[in-house]
Amino acid sequence: MSGARDPRLGVYLPLAAVVVAPFFLSDYFLHLAVQIAIWSLVYTAWALMGRFRLTSLGHGAFLGVGAYVPTLLWNNYGVTPWLGIPIAMATSVALALVVGYPSSRQKVVGHYFALITLALGQVVMLVIIAARDVTGGSLGMTPRPVGRSWYALQLPDKAEFYVVALAAWLIGLVAWRLVERGMIRLALEAVAEDEDAAEAAGVAVLREKLKITALSTGLTALGGALYAQYLMYLSPDAMSGVGISLEIVFAAIAGGMYNMLGPTVGAAFTILLTEGLRVLFGTHFVGAANTIYGALLVMFIIFMPRGIVGTAERLLISPRRPPAAPQAAE
Repeated sequence: MSGARDPRLGVYLPLAAVVVAPFFLSDYFLHLAVQIAIWSLVYTAWALMGRFRLTSLGHGAFLGVGAYVPTLLWNNYGVTPWLGIPIAMATSVALALVVGYPSSRQKVVGHYFALITLALGQVVMLVIIAARDVTGGSLGMTPRPVGRSWYALQLPDKAEFYVVALAAWLIGLVAWRLVERGMIRLALEAVAEDEDAAEAAGVAVLREKLKITALSTGLTALGGALYAQYLMYLSPDAMSGVGISLEIVFAAIAGGMYNMLGPTVGAAFTILLTEGLRVLFGTHFVGAANTIYGALLVMFIIFMPRGIVGTAERLLISPRRPPAAPQAAE
């Protein structure tokens, strides 16, 4: 038996240390850690579709549904978010299937599919604004406060909410692993390469695309619900629409949407970047974040299409590959 150490420990041990560290730091770092965990779930959910060339530019719609449905149920009917969140996830999946089913049936792919999802995100935001008597419109709304309550999922103690956020993040990683190790990955890779050829080979294209769409949008709604419960404030701009949808795309691409931990790295990168810009510019350059996001997105797409994690893997692993053995002389 070899005493060689499992090389995965070199990744998992530092990751575990980073995950646990916020418990021993100030509330400010816990605040950042909660946001990173929640957005890691959202970005992972988007990457579940994006990695198979199902490019959605409207995930803000599902984020908004996840945020508003539990809050409306709680404020109007006293339904605990523990029931409201599954209802929001189911509503989000239903909305995705209403759009995804005819799109898949008609074989709408590529930029046409992206445009459909982009329109969906904008429609949801406009509906939220238009229903101002119910949702508060552009002024936003807050969940009815009751103080510290697990029943209402209102946890002022950031350490407690960090535990909830970590559990949600782990759900996203488990979903990724199940897709990665299941037949659905092979089916969707075949569909991404050539949908007609995959269908001719026996792949149930419509079913597989709807399955990954449902999984992705349901997890996005979960992230939106937790983010609203954490902030205790909802607004259309922050929870739905084109702006937040594009931020999701940027973060997933920046971190690396082909690696399980890529979206998590993207979440840490974008949130720390936002905080750094806030400290650096304050209120002197309000549009700095969006401007820099746009420039970085262009740079990542051109120079680092596999994101931070993918590029690091290529630089660290490729040089270590042994050279090919020379061919024997004839």
